[in-house]
Amino acid sequence: MKNDIEGKQILAVYEQIIQHGEINNEGKHYKGLTAFSDIDGYTIYLKGSGVLLRFGFHNTYHLDYEHEKHKDDFLKKLGNIINEV
Repeated sequence: MKNDIEGKQILAVYEQIIQHGEINNEGKHYKGLTAFSDIDGYTIYLKGSGVLLRFGFHNTYHLDYEHEKHKDDFLKKLGNIINEV
């Protein structure tokens, strides 16, 4: 999956979750997605619906998932939050 999601959209969703989400054991959770970062803050993560999105240097990202349905559910949740921003 390349170029389906813009980097600025990922960052906007991450920020929305961090600002409005509830703290859980992984980070902050909001509308079905959890946002967190690594210790140095250079890589951020969005997790939900069986998908882990890793976003890092040079605005590159990678999605880890087992089933296409998981990806579709994740992208729907991502889109819902993008529409709020």
